[in-house]
Amino acid sequence: MWTQIAEHITQSTGQRFESLDRRSVSGGCINQGYQVTDGTQTYFVKLNQASQVAMFAAEALGLQQMNETGTILVPNPICWGTVEGSAYLVLEWLDLERGTSQTWEEMGRQLARLHQVKKVTAFGWERDNTIGATPQINSWTSDWSDFFTHHRIGYQIQLARQKGGHFPQSDRLLAAIPELLKNHHPQPSLVHGDLWSGNAAATRSGEPVIFDPAIYWGDREVDLAMTELFGGFPAEFYRGYNQISPLEPGYKHRKTLYNLYHILNHFNLFGGSYESQSNRMIQQLLS
Repeated sequence: MWTQIAEHITQSTGQRFESLDRRSVSGGCINQGYQVTDGTQTYFVKLNQASQVAMFAAEALGLQQMNETGTILVPNPICWGTVEGSAYLVLEWLDLERGTSQTWEEMGRQLARLHQVKKVTAFGWERDNTIGATPQINSWTSDWSDFFTHHRIGYQIQLARQKGGHFPQSDRLLAAIPELLKNHHPQPSLVHGDLWSGNAAATRSGEPVIFDPAIYWGDREVDLAMTELFGGFPAEFYRGYNQISPLEPGYKHRKTLYNLYHILNHFNLFGGSYESQSNRMIQQLLS
């Protein structure tokens, strides 16, 4: 397997590569991750079942599109495919660390510039992708509240019910989303889509970097909302963001709705207490 992956890297880069050394590194809770090197060139390789190759292809396309904006550093995708029953994605290797206060402030500014990129007039993306291991539906939709109702909250609730989840106020919430968003009319921004603290870092030179995207064109606030989940980002990040693109009134209420998407997804992935957390958030939104 590793010989074939090395050959694909060689074909894609035009530079001879042999996988002489590799070690297991964190690939998240969904994939296996490896650092592979020939002593001169180093790459990050994600592995999963061959059936997941479309997930890797979508991630690569998302990274390419983010990279093309020239706003914030993301790992460059090298190649992807299947071999011996496994899907693989090869990415540029970046030496990462936590970063300084200055790094996080600059990350906020750079993310704001990413969100300022305007190229489409509808919400969605050119293909479906995944949020974690869950399918993420990106059908183009002209109205943001329609998109978020049906392709985000509604879809996650549908999956959660299939898994035995009990959400007694969910239908009421779905009917209420247009009202919750009625005075909010965002322009489609290219969003990372899965921007929690585990998907952001800095290079050793101090340059901000984000990775593992689940991109689509949506309300920029979905990224800001998720940065407040699962440990949160430093205060300097928000200071930098607001220097470029201040948040609009009502964000503090909308962020609960936007983060419900991720909590429902965590129920679908992991079960457990995420069901009760989702129900508390639904009740908060309806009160």
